[in-house]
Amino acid sequence: MRKSLWNVLASNLALFALAVTVSCSCLCGDKSPAVGSAPFRSIGQDPAGKGESWRFVVSGDSRNCGDVVMPAIAAGARTDGAQFYWHLGDLRAIYDFDDDMLQESKIAKQHLTISDYEKNAWDDFYKNQVAPFENTPFYLGIGNHETYSPKSRCEFAKRFSALLDKPELQGGKTPQSSPVGAKVASSKGAAANPADKNTSSPNACTKDCADCERLQSTTYYHWVKSGVDFIYLDNATGDQFDDNQMKWFDGVVKDDAAKKEIQTVVVGMHEALPWSVSCGHSMNESPKGIESGVKVYQVLLDLQKKEKKVYVLASHSHYYMKDIFNTKHWSKDGVLPGWIVGTAGAQRRPLPPAADLAKSRAYVYGYLLGRVFADGTIQFEFTELRPDDVPSTVNDHYTAQFVSRTCFAGNRSTDPPQGKDYCKE
Repeated sequence: MRKSLWNVLASNLALFALAVTVSCSCLCGDKSPAVGSAPFRSIGQDPAGKGESWRFVVSGDSRNCGDVVMPAIAAGARTDGAQFYWHLGDLRAIYDFDDDMLQESKIAKQHLTISDYEKNAWDDFYKNQVAPFENTPFYLGIGNHETYSPKSRCEFAKRFSALLDKPELQGGKTPQSSPVGAKVASSKGAAANPADKNTSSPNACTKDCADCERLQSTTYYHWVKSGVDFIYLDNATGDQFDDNQMKWFDGVVKDDAAKKEIQTVVVGMHEALPWSVSCGHSMNESPKGIESGVKVYQVLLDLQKKEKKVYVLASHSHYYMKDIFNTKHWSKDGVLPGWIVGTAGAQRRPLPPAADLAKSRAYVYGYLLGRVFADGTIQFEFTELRPDDVPSTVNDHYTAQFVSRTCFAGNRSTDPPQGKDYCKE
């Protein structure tokens, strides 16, 4: 009898151990190669002998838990001595409540209606995600969630004009007319979420949005720092990159190619260019996106062949991944150095089937640290954030339970990504 009872207990313990192992493989991103094992650093961790001239940090997708994660990124940027922070789009969810804003309403004991949420979402972003950077310059990119109804590209340009409409970003730009109400290219793929079908045209402006044409052009820009040209491209809707933006981009790259003082070009955007490892959630989602995205890739590849250093950064997919253009499609033409870093607070998702696990990390928050060297070379390293990296004031305000359980242990999807027909060649 005792032996039989012991066998039952041993069997149950074995099942429990198996359950723990399976759970950890799903949730413990730093312990399981199934969710990626790419190298990462911690805030302030500096390998000896790097010898870089200066640094900057980049990430994107700060909806859902961004009010918790972004202050940690701001603190990390200061500790790491970053010259600026670059946000690659998707500030707030818009199609549904963000977890952190719901928690704020509970703390304040106020009911948050969807209309109140939509009205205050971008003000919340400014207060809780931009302000923590204090004196660290903040460069802002537009993402697809910024175009979800009732928001629009034009309204985004108005609300964040203090960050976008600067002489160093917009100087010399002469926007040209484009047909109002131009038809948005349809997507071949299924919507990433129910709000995707509400995405507005780049030419659709709110009724009270004067000077619409000029405002829309401020969502793409560039600035030069110490021989590096940083270019942000707007691909927040399926009909991008449009003709005006492509003409502007071609001019910027042509100038960079001719200037000896420009050693390096870093191009940031929200969605990755077509035919990346993350093809299923990228510019491949629309015919216009594929067409114009391929043109941008080829322009940058030509620039790289002219002995300029070129790097391409994106977010949109909620994980970290490097070497994203090392695919069958691009291997025959040339592979650009590329990264995805959609890890600033959005709901984290599993890696696509084609991911190289040694170059990827899922279910993590963090930012990309760029180390710029005297010859223009940039070395990128992923900096992973832990609950202890969240500033104590933020942790105390939202409660330790919300930070650790809802944002770090939760805020993830385990549904395996589906293969997309538009990724088949």
